[in-house]
Amino acid sequence: MAVDPSARKAWPPPPYARDLAGELSAAIAGEVRFDAASRALYATDGSNYRQVPIGVVLPRSVDDVIKVVAACRRHGAPILSRGGGTSLAGQCCNVAVVMDFSKYLYRIVELDPSRKLARVEPGCVLDRLRNAAEEHGLTFAPDPSTHTHNTLGGMIGNNSCGVHSVMGGKTSDNIHELDILTYDGLRMRVGPTSEQELAAIIQQGGRRGEIYGALKNLRDKYADQIRARYPKIPRRVSGYNLDELLPENGFNVARALVGSEGTCVTILEAGVRLVYSPPVRSLLVLGYKDVFSAADHVTQVLEFGPIGLEGIDDRLVQDMKAIGLHPEDIALLPPGGGWLLVEFGGATKEEADAKAKKLAHALQQKGDAPSIKLFVDKAEEDLIWKVRESGLGATAHVPNKRITWEGWEDAAVPPERLGGYLHDFRRLLEKYSYQGDLYGHFGQGCVHTRIDFDLETREGIDVFHRFLNDAADLVVRYGGSLSGEHGDGQSKAQFLSRMFGPELVHAFGQFKAIWDPQGKMNPGKVVDPFLPTENLRIGVDYNPVQPVTQFQYPKDSHNFGRTVLRCVGIGNCRRESGGTMCPSYRVTREEKHSTRGRARMLFEMLRGEVITSGWRSPEVKDALDLCLSCKGCKGECPVNVDMATYKAEFMSQYYRGRLRPRTAYAMGLIHTWARVAAHMPRVVNFLSHSPLCAPAFKALGGIAPHREIPVFASETFVAWFRKRRAAEPTRPGVILWPDTFTNHFLPDTAKAAVEVLEDAGYRVTLPRRPLCCGRALYDWGMLDLAKHHWHQTLDALASDIRQGTPVVGLEPACVAAFRDELGNLFPANENAKRLAMQTYMLGEFLEKVDYQPPPLHCKAVVHAHCHQTAIIGMAAEKSLLDKLGLDYTLLDSGCCGMAGAFGFDKNKYETSLAIGEHALLPAVRGMGADVLLIANGFSCREQIRQLTARRALHLAEVLQMALRQRDESMANAPVRSYMRT
Repeated sequence: MAVDPSARKAWPPPPYARDLAGELSAAIAGEVRFDAASRALYATDGSNYRQVPIGVVLPRSVDDVIKVVAACRRHGAPILSRGGGTSLAGQCCNVAVVMDFSKYLYRIVELDPSRKLARVEPGCVLDRLRNAAEEHGLTFAPDPSTHTHNTLGGMIGNNSCGVHSVMGGKTSDNIHELDILTYDGLRMRVGPTSEQELAAIIQQGGRRGEIYGALKNLRDKYADQIRARYPKIPRRVSGYNLDELLPENGFNVARALVGSEGTCVTILEAGVRLVYSPPVRSLLVLGYKDVFSAADHVTQVLEFGPIGLEGIDDRLVQDMKAIGLHPEDIALLPPGGGWLLVEFGGATKEEADAKAKKLAHALQQKGDAPSIKLFVDKAEEDLIWKVRESGLGATAHVPNKRITWEGWEDAAVPPERLGGYLHDFRRLLEKYSYQGDLYGHFGQGCVHTRIDFDLETREGIDVFHRFLNDAADLVVRYGGSLSGEHGDGQSKAQFLSRMFGPELVHAFGQFKAIWDPQGKMNPGKVVDPFLPTENLRIGVDYNPVQPVTQFQYPKDSHNFGRTVLRCVGIGNCRRESGGTMCPSYRVTREEKHSTRGRARMLFEMLRGEVITSGWRSPEVKDALDLCLSCKGCKGECPVNVDMATYKAEFMSQYYRGRLRPRTAYAMGLIHTWARVAAHMPRVVNFLSHSPLCAPAFKALGGIAPHREIPVFASETFVAWFRKRRAAEPTRPGVILWPDTFTNHFLPDTAKAAVEVLEDAGYRVTLPRRPLCCGRALYDWGMLDLAKHHWHQTLDALASDIRQGTPVVGLEPACVAAFRDELGNLFPANENAKRLAMQTYMLGEFLEKVDYQPPPLHCKAVVHAHCHQTAIIGMAAEKSLLDKLGLDYTLLDSGCCGMAGAFGFDKNKYETSLAIGEHALLPAVRGMGADVLLIANGFSCREQIRQLTARRALHLAEVLQMALRQRDESMANAPVRSYMRT
């Protein structure tokens, strides 16, 4: 089956696209999107490849899926099923109608603990199933590093594995049955089939009987070759699972279809097998002299029955240090140049630890004993696993190194031969002058890496192709599989004949043709594949616009075109819970509202083929509109995609020479309006809160009617400070930064900070003139004005900068601007660099000077501001709270949803509420009345105040409480007086 050459480049949709879109819109309840923006969003996945789809459909039901396939069949349109879109071999992009199952078809249909079975829709996220199963002591064993956001349908398509495949096998080993639909419209359930059942099905005839009969003939014809040529290794993922049709494997049609990458059928529902999940885990980390030595000891470790066995090399650790990813976590590793991460499970911690100690004792008796560390803290165990899970993305953009790419990232060999393979693979990399970190699922012989291929020049691509040939030969020589986890797609499919021989590759074609005689299911992948050098996302035709930008992007060679390549498609921004990234996606479940989707839109904007309006693109603006600029992506994305900065850049360019919405001037210029209001706060408060005037006041500013405008203080903090007598200093002075929000709305917070800093022995001063970091300007792209503010700040503080005077801030968003935006706008300005280095959050500064606060014995709940988490970190804050003796819980509550002006905007109010209700607000309402609530961000405190009955305190106010209790001025005052509004 030859692939239509027109499919190789098809950003102009085929002639039938308009009619097909109209027919689908009339037929289904789901969403039909054949617009340029949607096609751009789905043009690539997590791979090196890019193919612009015909259109995108988001079905709401199985009935929708059946109608979509029928309509596509009538028009001859190819079909591609898609889940989380994280595939790495190119199998998740095609010139086809893409059906995205992740938005609507994500339910767990049934979970039967007694039978250890579940039924799921194809868009069900793996962790959704695992979390439900864990309530019964069960799990779905395969768990790729994308488990928080990949889908079961995608895992079935790729035959995914993961850390705990050691415990329960590949996805194919855990499929009970499948509900499938063929391109020609046959729906049926498939699974294991006895010889008697097989004969009966064939006897019944019809399309079903025809398929089963053809499968039986295929099996009988190639059975001996299948037995001879299929590697007997844990991670044989390449090729179709024809071995599942053998009599000894029960003619399991469902498992035969696993790993077929959407090239044969559409999956409507899956019955999956669940396995026992040890409730307690222990992590033993073994440090060897190098990764080769670590690999040589894999089989020895396997004898002790671990449930997970991973490996990482020293280069991965070095690269993570270079990009500042998980620095504290890396320090937890024992000495070595290559490590094995060995996980044991048990019913109790004692049982799990005993298994780990048994292995440790056995290794210590050997002459080549590794360094050994048994982790006893669950939090530390989780940190080490984060290091391992971040590998694929973390190694993509390392300072002073070339960009690395997938392309040969998941080969697998027999575990007993892993050490030798790694030696030879490293030599192969050196032969081609390539570099790549080595890590992966060593317990099953699977090796991950990203390699610094040149995929932009003809010579580089030719060298890349020659390397793939040699790499394929090397794996086959070791008795391995081209793919041990990610599938063949188009990146490896060309080389399947090296592994299986030409006759079995011909059998693969026959297998596909049995299911898909018209060749319309994800064509050009696995069977009759595109070459790995075709459809490259960049390639020799990649020549994006080189725009002049406001930000300088020093970590991307001062090139915005390189900046938009940061996103490698891993999709952590599509997580449904945990962390911050990406709050808007969690509400809308829209790809365009994920960090990845927005990055893809910017990439396509610069490419100019599908998105053609450049900086004036309404499609890109629409995708960025619900970005909260929370910087969750900068802190949590393994490649530090910084969508807040990209949004500010885009808005600056988009609105150049244009008027902005009135909300931009009302909220973006808050520093100006607040200074005006300071002269008549009572008048402004009356106008903004009286039933008669408030609606017009809000409408004028584009503020949501249900929002309450914050009350301006009757006296600003700066005015109060100028009138007071300073305490006698015993140490050098500090500058307390009076940000707009604290100064004009919450001056008591700054007053508390003065009290604390003076208790620490410092002379508190303020800038000699009104200054602003411009925090509110970035969301609206007012970057010329923001730079003007920074010039004023650098001039006004020039003497203090030279003297090294610390600047202490109270508002996390403002301190983050010093640490982040300032350096990106002025990377060559030495005073900007110095100012960024000597600006601190209050907690950071007090930790730096080793301040010991008096004890405050009570319970507290802490909500971290997004910018503080992403840019500054919470380590100092936590240490200070520990010194206070607080019994506190740091919420994993993500973004509050207010995000500066975002939550006040009438067009974003509902989204703001939904984000807050995702985690933070329910947690606050569930707090006890005697528990302190701590939140440093003005936006966070305002969201909490307006939507709950609680009042949140800044760290400065909590420290002030401790001081006053120490001084007995509040000895009899109940803590509860701080709790409520």
